[in-house]
Amino acid sequence: MDTFIFFILFCVSIFQSIEVLNANCPPIKCSVAGPEIRFPFRVEGQHSQNCNTSGNFELICEDNTTTIHFPSYGNMIVESISYDTRKLDLLDPKSCVHEVFLNLNLSLTPFLYYHVLKNYTYLNCSASLSPSFTEIPCLSGSDCHFYTVDPSLPVPVSCKKVKTVAIPFAYSPYLSDNTFGLGLTWDLPESEEYRAGHQTEHFYITDNTVVSISIIIFAAAAAISMKIHYNKKHCHQMEGDVLMRLTG
Repeated sequence: MDTFIFFILFCVSIFQSIEVLNANCPPIKCSVAGPEIRFPFRVEGQHSQNCNTSGNFELICEDNTTTIHFPSYGNMIVESISYDTRKLDLLDPKSCVHEVFLNLNLSLTPFLYYHVLKNYTYLNCSASLSPSFTEIPCLSGSDCHFYTVDPSLPVPVSCKKVKTVAIPFAYSPYLSDNTFGLGLTWDLPESEEYRAGHQTEHFYITDNTVVSISIIIFAAAAAISMKIHYNKKHCHQMEGDVLMRLTG
């Protein structure tokens, strides 16, 4: 009987843990069409601290928009999150992907660029270059003209080198699209990897799942109870047979 009671208490403790986990870390959205936010991400003020212990995956719900803050750049819009491939697709609210590449520092974050990187040099020129160079409209003005070039090319006389950075795609003239290349992936601390592996498929445990588990546990408990009852009955019968033989 003690074994049966221990089994029941053990099952109760499991369900209490599940209920606490579901209550503190349910998947949420900032809007109906927004990405689902779950482990390892959390929304401050809406998720418990237990949803992520590293503190590096904070998202913000603001005006029905999902955003993420980078100290080196500012806020960016989270367009989508793929938990299977660990891909975070971002939009720059300033509509200038080059400003992101020039200023975003991922070294102190758990994030990396999702796509293959290639180094390119940014040039600031006092005069326009030949049409063979593609000017960057969102950085350029009437007195300055910005370009990205291969680092091996000599710097034109009218230009000065601004910075060489790793851009997460092979260079092309399609850089005016502010969504192009803004894909990040992430690394988790070793202590969080196990949890991620078991929650990526479906982090939130649904009511149907709980009911199914309850039925299985109840059936197992009933089987154990019947087994214990049978063993005790068998032992009493054996004792009776032994006493009859002794007194016979």
